[in-house]
Amino acid sequence: MNTRENTKSYQEVERRIKETIFKIKHRIAVFSGKGGVGKTTISVNLAYALKSLGSATGILDADVTGPNVAKMLNVYGDLIYMDEVIIPFEKYGVKMISAASILGKGQPLIWHGPLRSKLINQFLADVDWGVLDYLIADLPPGTGDEIITIGQEMKPDFAVIVTTPQQVSVIDAERAINMAKQLSIPHIGIIENMSGFICPHCSAEIDIFGFGGGRKLAEENDVHFLGSIPIDIQARILGDKGEPIVHEKPDCEVSKAIIDIALKIDLLLNENKSIN
Repeated sequence: MNTRENTKSYQEVERRIKETIFKIKHRIAVFSGKGGVGKTTISVNLAYALKSLGSATGILDADVTGPNVAKMLNVYGDLIYMDEVIIPFEKYGVKMISAASILGKGQPLIWHGPLRSKLINQFLADVDWGVLDYLIADLPPGTGDEIITIGQEMKPDFAVIVTTPQQVSVIDAERAINMAKQLSIPHIGIIENMSGFICPHCSAEIDIFGFGGGRKLAEENDVHFLGSIPIDIQARILGDKGEPIVHEKPDCEVSKAIIDIALKIDLLLNENKSIN
């Protein structure tokens, strides 16, 4: 393929991405400065929380080398094509696409950054998302190529930064905040995950990882503090079964916290109200 053909091909992809974005009212990118903070759990359950508010919602698993959204929804299978368009999977009314569909069990995806970005572009250009109120992109930890691609192509209007209260997580989350600012994402909010452990026997709450690091980080960086989410063993058990806790147990403390966060995001994006 010569330079002119490359340019034409790129322009065609850009055109299709713009067509996709035009039909999606709001785009949310879920960041984390480091792994293991519950970013994918938040992404999945935030999608179902927004759906519970009456929004049409989809999840783009943009963590190409560690695609875990499929596991958390127990949705597997090869990509489905119809007239050269990819049909997203759907569970409980939420649409989803993931790189897990092109990988065998335990198979690594050993691709350089440009190839990972190309796959994300395909998920934006060629997936029939339809008309959505929200598309949530679950990003890999750090500040790599996938995040740059989502920022430039999906054009998020909200960045959700997930951290735990402990300092090592907060330090990395600050890098994610600054990444979101450099990508000119209009709204940035912090979620403090694993903020206290709810004992399954006595319902007492224990601050295993500390408390308040997320709120302090938000205040110091002049971004929104969206809320704190406690540790609940049921969230892990249901996640392993592919059942979002917000859908299965909407009245538990974890679900209430995530639904409250969804309400805050919805207010900020649709009514431009202050939540702090």
